[in-house]
Amino acid sequence: MANVFRLRKGLNVNLVGRAKEQTVPLKLSGVYSLVPDDFVGLTPKVAVREGSHVLAGEALFVDKGCPDVGFSSPVSGTVQAILRGERRKVLCVKVKADEHQESVDFGVKDMSQIDGAGVKDALLKAGLFGYIQQLPYAVATRPDTTPKAIFVSALRDKPLQGDFEYELKGQEKDFQTGLTALSKMAKVYLGVGAQQKSSALLDVKDVEVNVFDGPCPAGNVGVQVNHISPINKGEVVWTVEPTAVIFFGRLFNTGKVDLRRIVAVAGSAVKAPHYVEALVGTPLSEILKDNLKTGFNIRVINGNPLTGIVADSNAVLGAHTSEVTAIPEGDDVNEMAGWIMPRFNDFSTSRSYFSWLQGKKEYNLDARIKGGERHIIMSGEYDKVLPMDIYGEYLVKAIISGNIDKQEQLGIYEISPEDFALAEFVDSSKLPLQKIIREGLDILRKENA
Repeated sequence: MANVFRLRKGLNVNLVGRAKEQTVPLKLSGVYSLVPDDFVGLTPKVAVREGSHVLAGEALFVDKGCPDVGFSSPVSGTVQAILRGERRKVLCVKVKADEHQESVDFGVKDMSQIDGAGVKDALLKAGLFGYIQQLPYAVATRPDTTPKAIFVSALRDKPLQGDFEYELKGQEKDFQTGLTALSKMAKVYLGVGAQQKSSALLDVKDVEVNVFDGPCPAGNVGVQVNHISPINKGEVVWTVEPTAVIFFGRLFNTGKVDLRRIVAVAGSAVKAPHYVEALVGTPLSEILKDNLKTGFNIRVINGNPLTGIVADSNAVLGAHTSEVTAIPEGDDVNEMAGWIMPRFNDFSTSRSYFSWLQGKKEYNLDARIKGGERHIIMSGEYDKVLPMDIYGEYLVKAIISGNIDKQEQLGIYEISPEDFALAEFVDSSKLPLQKIIREGLDILRKENA
C-alpha cells in the first residue's frame, strides 16, 4: 500500500489550451542542437570539431570540471556549428542529421547481472549521466556524489504541463528498467498523483511509491523530498525527470541512446493543442509549424508558463522540457478602467475579481505581470502556496541580504527555483523569485566548494 501525503497549500492555475491526448508525427528535422545551459551547474568543454561526423550517443561536450560526464548527440550527422557567446561561452552545438540514422551500440544490459557501479559506468559512457540532477543546489550531479536516495516525480501539475500517464503508454517496459537501474545505486522514491491510476506507476517494482494528493506544486520533486526525506547539510539526493528514466531504460534494453520524448504542445495561442514525439534538440519552429494563431503577439515558452524560458526563433526543445507552450504576449491589449471592472474572465488569487464565482474555469491569461517590482515582501503570501516545512518569506529575505547562515538555517539545501514559481506568480511585489533563489543557490555552492 502506497503512502499518501495530503497537501493543502498550493494553487491550481487552470489555463485554456491543454494538450489533447493525440500524438502528431513529426518528421526528422534537418539540424538538431544540444544546449549546455539545459544542464545547470556544468562548465561545458566541446568534445567535437565543426565538420566532424558523430553517431547518436557520441558526446558533443563534457563537463570541464568532471570530464567523465559527457552529453551525447541526439542524432547521427555532421557537426554544423559550435555557437559561442560572451567570453567564448558555449551556447549550443548544432548537428546536421544524416538521412539514415546510426547509433553507438553500447550493448544490451541484463538488470539482474549488473550492480550500481555498472549502471553508473553505463550511463557515463552513453552520455546520459548528466540528466541526473541533485539537491542541494538543484544542479546536474557528478558521479563522485553519494545520494542517500533518488527521487522521481511522475506527477505534472503545473499549468499546461503534459500528462505523464499518457506519455508513458507503450514505454512501460523502458520506464520499469530505468527505475530498476536507478535502484541499483540508491533507494528510489516514485511520487505519483492521487488521480493517476496507471498500473505502470502504481505497481512498479524496486521502488517505493508515494501518492501526493493536493494542488500544484505537489508534483515538484523538491516538495516530495521535503515530505519524505528532508535534506540536512552534507547530504545529497538525486532527482530524475521521469522521461530521463525512460531514456535510461531504453539504453539498457536496446544498447542505444534514444532521446525521443512525448511533448505537449499547449496554450491558448496554439490552434490545435496536441502531443508530438520529438528528439531533444528539435527546433521549436518545427514543433510549432503552422500551429500558431495570428492577429496578436505571441510568447512562445520552452516549458510551462510558470517555470519555462521565453523562446526566440532559434530555440530548440530543452533536455528537460516536457511541454512547449504559447500564450498571448498581451503588449497590444488596452483596457479602459481595467482596475475597476468586474473582470469575469481574469484570474485572481485574492478574489479581487468576480471570476472566482465561476468555479474551476479555464482562463486565457497573457504574459503581462500587471504591476511593477516593489521593494517590499508581503507577509504570508508565499506560505499559502508553498507546501514545504520552510519559511519561504524569510528565506528569500536572507538570500537578498546575503546572509548565508540564515539561508542554511531556513532550508535552502532542499529547494530549487521551481519550488518558488507559484510564489512568484502570486507575489504582489512582482519580485523575480526564481532568479533570486537560483542566485542564492549558486553563491552557496561556491562557498561550499
